Amino acid sequence: MDAGIKYRIRVRIDDKYIRINRLTADLGIATVCESALCPNIYECWNSGTATFMIMGDICTRGCRFCYVKKGIPEPLDPDEPKKVALAVKNLELDYVTITSVDRDDLPDGGAEHFAKTIIEVKKYSPNVIVEALVPDFQGVKEYVKLIVNTGLEVFAHNIETVKRLTPIVRDRRAGYEQSLNVLKYAKELNPKLITKSSILLGFGEEREEIIEAMKDLREVGVDILVLSQYLRPSIKQLPVHKIYSINEFRDLEKIAYGLGFAYVIAHPLARTSYKAREAYFEARKRIHT
Repeated sequence: MDAGIKYRIRVRIDDKYIRINRLTADLGIATVCESALCPNIYECWNSGTATFMIMGDICTRGCRFCYVKKGIPEPLDPDEPKKVALAVKNLELDYVTITSVDRDDLPDGGAEHFAKTIIEVKKYSPNVIVEALVPDFQGVKEYVKLIVNTGLEVFAHNIETVKRLTPIVRDRRAGYEQSLNVLKYAKELNPKLITKSSILLGFGEEREEIIEAMKDLREVGVDILVLSQYLRPSIKQLPVHKIYSINEFRDLEKIAYGLGFAYVIAHPLARTSYKAREAYFEARKRIHT
């Protein structure tokens, strides 16, 4: 985090936090909560919510804002889908988020493995609500379809930043339009599916560009929007160009609702899976009323 940027993070470790920590360690399962230094890990884990990161903790892409390790990943663990399913079952979760690193080293980007994991989770815990925060799979529709057809409830994919800054912030293999098309296709495949995306603020974007990005997300049918402050995890990542005030977040939240989003989370410390359960139920209620 850049010098001079201070946010208060509530740290309270209780039995639920310890239980998730031990179980994921015992099963050898990574969580994005830990790998990405999420500021909400204590709040989420203490409430019994966790985001599982599958396909290893080494990403093949080099996005310039991300703290997740980069390099050559290990081969996929064929037992991982079942391990995640057992973790969800043993933790008695009713809402789970599953995400992954980018695996451009795999022919399908890991889409089949991702889909198998969701299917296994649903098999062991039929009533659990699954949110999948997926890579772009290089925009291949066939791979997006694999995920949508698993019966998940929430399909999430992040555009991360505004159009102009995408080549600076994200890996060259990512793309603004590519990400929008992934979200669009998922919605076309299943119009009842809740779709979700996130924008990090603080890379040097203009207010008008943020609004343009929000409009673009609404045009492809995105239901839930998360707006959050970019916090530089180390000197290896991009510097923070601006710190947004709470009032600025509230202003953008109001605009987002005016554009038609069913649910908006706008807060400096918010991340894509923050308050995911609440966002899903509220969005579903507003869409169907």
